[in-house]
Amino acid sequence: MKILVVDDSSIMRKIVTRTLRQAGFGGHDLEEAENGVEALAKIEADPPDVVLTDWNMPEMTGIELARAMNEKSLDIPFAFITSECTTEMKDQANEVGAVAFLTKPFTAETMESALGKLLG
Repeated sequence: MKILVVDDSSIMRKIVTRTLRQAGFGGHDLEEAENGVEALAKIEADPPDVVLTDWNMPEMTGIELARAMNEKSLDIPFAFITSECTTEMKDQANEVGAVAFLTKPFTAETMESALGKLLG
C-alpha cells in the first residue's frame, strides 16, 4: 500500500512516518509532499492508496486538497493529521469524505486507533 504524507513541515512528515512505523504500518510505501499543490500533482501522476494530510499549509490547504480530489473524482481515502481541532473543521472534513481526523500531538496508539481500519 502506498501512503502519501502531506505536511509543509519536513520534521512533521518525518514524525508522521516514524509514528506510522511504530503503529505497525512500516511495511507500506511512504511518499511525501510539502503542500496540497505538490500532493495533487503526485496523486494525479501516480495515485497513492491513502493520503494523510495536514490542514494548514501554504499554496493549497488540506481541505482544499480534499475538495480538489473530489472535484477530479480521485476516489482515494484521506485523513487529516492536524494541530487544530474545531467542530467546524471536523464538519468540513466529514463533508469532503475524510475517513479520519487525528489531532497533533499523536502517539502510535492514537494513530493505530484512528487509521488501523484504513491501513490494516
